[in-house]
Amino acid sequence: MSEVVQVERNGGVATVRMNRPDRLNAYNPEMGKALLSTVSEASVDPSVRCVVLTGEGRAFSAGGDVEFMAAFREEGHGKFLELAILLHALIASLRKAPKPVIAAVNGVAAGAGFSMALACDVAVATASARFTLGYQNIGLSPDGGMTFFLARALGTQRAMEMTLFSKVLSAERAAAWGLVQQVFPDAEFAAQTAAIAGRIAAGPTLAYARAKELYNRALSQPLETQLEEERQSIARSGTTHDFREGVRAFLEKRPARYEGR
Repeated sequence: MSEVVQVERNGGVATVRMNRPDRLNAYNPEMGKALLSTVSEASVDPSVRCVVLTGEGRAFSAGGDVEFMAAFREEGHGKFLELAILLHALIASLRKAPKPVIAAVNGVAAGAGFSMALACDVAVATASARFTLGYQNIGLSPDGGMTFFLARALGTQRAMEMTLFSKVLSAERAAAWGLVQQVFPDAEFAAQTAAIAGRIAAGPTLAYARAKELYNRALSQPLETQLEEERQSIARSGTTHDFREGVRAFLEKRPARYEGR
């Protein structure tokens, strides 16, 4: 495993930590390849039932490594395409992962870092976290699915406001706008995030995966198609061990002990 990405395992939770703290976890090809490999491996590992994406140090990720990009500014088109291919493969992998992914935003999330947080299923943040696009500050248009996620979350006008005016959102404002689900004091952040991840990892993983598939398609197809896919999905879910356990637990008035199968 590359040193720029570290993985910690605790039960069914895999914590993926971006590890370039001296560069505020800025995104470069080495990190892109390591993140993609790590998320892909966690996605197919049946023992992993929840993934947490976070950063080392005082940042989640400050976005693309500007010093790295400066080195190829004279041959920008091809190099930008290569860099974006890695990032976009990671974004797709986060969305397709058949288990919940939590963005634990421990500091600034800018540019590609903001995109990564938006691509996760749930986002929690420290009170000191900040969110911004940042692309326009160096003359770039957004990537990493930013225009897809932000327009759906905020509407195109508010998304353009953030783009045009380099708007920086506090954690509290990001939560008020629905971009973050919970905000915790910095001193409590690690413990609270671990508690949330543990709770999700103990849930019905296959049901979560099918719900994620449905939500991924919900805004791009007609109601009748969505209803049919929901019908097929719930029927498949009804054949799982976790469904049988959930029903027994309900009838016996006890907490369910799901196994993710």
